[in-house]
Amino acid sequence: MQEWERLGEQITEWILDYAKSNGITTLVVGVSGGIDSAVTSTLCAKTGLNTLALNMPIHQIEDQFDLSNKHLSWLTKNWDNVRSETIDLSETFDSFSSAFGDNFTNHSMANSRARLRMAALYNFAGIEAINGIVVGTGNKVEDFGVGFFTKYGDGGVDISPIADLYKSEVYALADALGVIQEIQDAAPTDGLWADGRTDEEQIGATYEELEWAMREIETPSEAEPSERQRQVMARYIELNKANSHKMKPIPVFKRSDR
Repeated sequence: MQEWERLGEQITEWILDYAKSNGITTLVVGVSGGIDSAVTSTLCAKTGLNTLALNMPIHQIEDQFDLSNKHLSWLTKNWDNVRSETIDLSETFDSFSSAFGDNFTNHSMANSRARLRMAALYNFAGIEAINGIVVGTGNKVEDFGVGFFTKYGDGGVDISPIADLYKSEVYALADALGVIQEIQDAAPTDGLWADGRTDEEQIGATYEELEWAMREIETPSEAEPSERQRQVMARYIELNKANSHKMKPIPVFKRSDR
């Protein structure tokens, strides 16, 4: 436990140092009811800086909405520097989607939910009286392994405190921080689909399996992989390749005469 408490202190100090170095007075973070946003918002709270935690439902499944609110209540109860707000974007999303007629897919609309939330976060961060930055909630497997995030949605952030942590490390840190057990026990989901599909159902592998694949590529073992491990590795490589455009800098044309 001490190891994870120390890590939490280090990340908190890193956030605080960045904010102070850039004249930032408020940390703005979206809270989804999931483990990643719970850990990130708690680390923000521990900095002592003004922390604005936003719940941004879009026709949200009740269980996800309730978990978000429970975490927000826990945050505001334990840290006086935390303020929470609920911004219901359901009508905004309906107006946005209706403008396209039939020119959309379920996947494009799921990504649009994430992008509307990003816009809401930056609206608050950009208010002069708030003077904030948007704090990202992605972990290492999502952000640098399989690219399981929305480009210019939940990928649109100013800093990423837990993006070098594997999912298992996020869970260990959540336990050390005292994040409520219901969130620690909940199945990971991006909350972008009306049917409540989990991350595992979308990806085709658990985070534990994806973490194994990511580590295996970084430091190959001599053990012969099982059939399931071969399948997971193939899926990991497929997603990594397909989503590489999210994880690399934007291509820029370079003039040859400069």
